[in-house]
Formats: sequence, C-alpha cells, structure tokens
Amino acid sequence: MFDVVIVGAGPVGLFMGALLLQQGHQVRILERRDRQSDRSRAIGIHPPALAELARAGVANQLVAAGVQIHRGVAYSQRRMVARLAFDGDPDFPFILAVPQTVTEKVLEKTVMDLDSAAIVRGADVQDVVDDFRSVRVAAESAAGGLEFRARLVVAADGAHSAIRQRILPHLPSLSYPDCYIMGDFADATSHGTDAVLYLEPAGIVESFPLPGGIRRWVVRLGSPDKGTTAAGLAELIGARTGEVPDSRSNTMLSAFEVRSRLAGRMVHGRVVLLGDAAHEISPIGGQGMNLGWLDAAALAPIMSASFNGADVGRLLEHFERSRRKAAQRASRQAGLNMALGRPLPPSVMEARNKFFAGVLGLPSVAGLVERRFTMR
Repeated sequence: MFDVVIVGAGPVGLFMGALLLQQGHQVRILERRDRQSDRSRAIGIHPPALAELARAGVANQLVAAGVQIHRGVAYSQRRMVARLAFDGDPDFPFILAVPQTVTEKVLEKTVMDLDSAAIVRGADVQDVVDDFRSVRVAAESAAGGLEFRARLVVAADGAHSAIRQRILPHLPSLSYPDCYIMGDFADATSHGTDAVLYLEPAGIVESFPLPGGIRRWVVRLGSPDKGTTAAGLAELIGARTGEVPDSRSNTMLSAFEVRSRLAGRMVHGRVVLLGDAAHEISPIGGQGMNLGWLDAAALAPIMSASFNGADVGRLLEHFERSRRKAAQRASRQAGLNMALGRPLPPSVMEARNKFFAGVLGLPSVAGLVERRFTMR
C-alpha cells in the first residue's frame, strides 16, 4: 500500500512525486514509456513556477542549465513595434528557457535521489478502481501484469489522459482555427536572449533562445501541416521575417494543432486530475506545464494534511476553485495570444501595431501585460 501512485512521469508527475517524497510519503510514479523522451516541446518556465521549483530545491539547477529571457521584442514587416521587459518578479525577473528533456532529467534525478525505486517505467496503466478505502491501479508491462494499491492516485498523464477519459468520457473539447509548425535551428540572429514576435500579415512567427546557441521558431500556418521539411520551414521563416535559419542545423521539427478542454472538477474521490489531464490549453504562451506545477504545489500540502488525519474538505474546495480559476485565466491568455498571431491585411496590421505600441508605452498597461505573459 503506497500513499500515492502518480500516473505519468512527465514534468508535472515528477514534480508531484518529488514534493510528496520530500514530505516522507511512499510514492510510485508509473510511466508508460520505457525511457525518457528525447523531444523537447515545452521550454518556458515562468516566475511563479520557478518560485515553487526553488522551494523544492531544483530551480538553481534549471537556471544554470537554461537561458534567461529578460525581454520580449515585437517586429512587423522588418520594423520594431514594441519591447516588453519581464522584470516584474523580484526573485526571478525573467522567463527561463530550458528544453523539456533537461527539465525532466533534473526532476527525475531529484526523485531518484529521494527513492531509487519510485519510478516504474514501461508500466502502461489499464485500470484505476476506487473502492472508497484505497485505489487499485492495474498496469501492463513487458514482464506481465502489475498491480499497485494506494491511498490516493494522481493522474498526470497529459492531455490524452486515459484516466480522465475513464472518469469523464464525454468531456468536450474546443478546437481552434490555428495550426503551427515549430523547429529548432542554430541561432544566427542578432537577437541574443530576447524572445521575438514577428507580427506579420500572413501570420505570426515566434522565436525563442535555447541553450547551446539554438533558437526555436514557431510559425502559424493557414491549415494543418502537410509534411513541411526543415528546409521548407526555414524558407517560410525567411519569407515572413527576413531571418533564414540554416536548415542543416535543424534538431527538432514538430507540427501541432490547438484545442482546449477544462474538467469541471479535478478531485474525483481518491483520484485527482493534474496538469494537462485536468485542463488542456493552447501551448501558445507556454503556460501549460507551469500550470501543472502550480497545481502540484497547491495539492501536495493538502495531501500531507490528509495523511496526518486532518479534515481537508474546505482545503480541497479552495484548491478546486483556485486552480480552475487559474486554468481559465491561462486559457483566456492563450486564446488572446493566438488571436494576436492570426493573419490580417497589411493596413489593418499596421494600425493595430501602432495602437499596441502606444498603449505599451504606458507603464500601467505594460505592467499588466507583463504580469499576464509571466503568469504573475
């Protein structure tokens, strides 16, 4: 009998496991993959999440491994539109860019240092049964069937969560008319550590620095990708921005479409949905992983109090309300980010950009926008 079984060893599941292990709880983290992924989709870590990672003792390692983005700059048709400093948080006056693979390695090492048996890879969860006294988790592995019992189960198995689908089989999703392709290339720009938005009539291009002299490019497409190559993406970036990455330096290429869904409740008896399993939002803006970490940071002390015999009913009610509100706010922000990047006629684009430049010159407006972009 474990205190908690966590399904999913991505960034959110690993962080949840680290928090609970640090409190002395018995934890198992079940992961379907038999090895860490080599794909880095999520890269941005915002100040509130960095503060929680610091409390867990892992922020310094991530900061040392990442790139600090202190400023965002917007261009349109080769002219600068506006700048925005990410300096509002006194402890972390930046957004940190770290490849997800690095983040997972740091978090996994933290977990393994606390309990070398905590992570069970190659365990594909097939069933979760809450009998009101404990939860039985059945999984399949290469060696055969596995079974675990726990006082509580946390589903951190991502946007395609099998556990959520069992609990909420008819949860609707909202699709958006936005499609993107992203790729990592050697950084030959002069932008240094700035994040750059190119607000172009044909659609937005976003650009973010990564460690090792790499820059990530994200391009909005007019329709779902049909197999764009690295050379094709580099050509598309050049046509819209004037910056042409070297296609031979490409290390990652991935296309994606956007949808969102929000569970009405995260707590279902002894099973809790966490992160993308509870609230899938657009990745534009990079808030999803951070939202999951903040879920975990809010939930861990409630679990500890429950294990110590406290009545946590009101705490759970507050957890549900506050995390749902946070997810709704992040989803709205992501929607605004996508709307900002949709195609516009050049004359309309120019008028809108002039308006943005004017209002961002007002300190009160710039501060509000900075707080929204950094999740503060």
